[in-house]
Amino acid sequence: MNKQKAIVLGATGATGQELLSRLLEDADFSSVSIFVRRKPKTNHKKLTVYEIDFSKMEEYKKLIQGDVLFSCLGTTLKSAGSKDKQYQVDYTYQYTFAKIAAENGVPIYSLVSSTGANKNSPFFYPKIKGKLEETIKELPFNVVHIYQPPTLIRPKELLRRGEKIAIKIFKILNGLGMLKSQKPLPVSVLAKRMIREMKASQKKEIRIFPPKELH
Repeated sequence: MNKQKAIVLGATGATGQELLSRLLEDADFSSVSIFVRRKPKTNHKKLTVYEIDFSKMEEYKKLIQGDVLFSCLGTTLKSAGSKDKQYQVDYTYQYTFAKIAAENGVPIYSLVSSTGANKNSPFFYPKIKGKLEETIKELPFNVVHIYQPPTLIRPKELLRRGEKIAIKIFKILNGLGMLKSQKPLPVSVLAKRMIREMKASQKKEIRIFPPKELH
């Protein structure tokens, strides 16, 4: 394959950090651009960092150029502070950025969504993710990959208390042969799979990867 130019949204999160690290070391990628609110400590000759105001996305339209957009952006209700702010990050920012990328001719889009994503869900978080998935499918990308991972195992120093509890519970249930498709997934496994599937993608496809396909 020809050398690829990657764009990463959400590069400072656990999955984004893992993905960025792998892309920078991958010889198939000539450059990686990330769009962040705060500049990370990572430095690399292939890396270009754009510190932006996500509420003014159109101002950076000319910068959103490349061969593939990996989107790992997301937040929690606790971190966001309100449902409106979480919606802004998990839907508005995500969709606006993807729309600009599609308009600029970026052919491949790879999205980290969530297990249970459903626009008709009675629950707030999966409803946001489901709405995002549906609207992304309507954008003129050649390839769309949507990942719906179960609970993600982040590096120990990044794990939240609730995530630690969830991982312990699933470990017990999995040991009893229950909910195996929801077995927690290391972010390293997800990042590796995203890159592999992107490289193997067809000229025109929309694929969804539920938890059972990610293990």
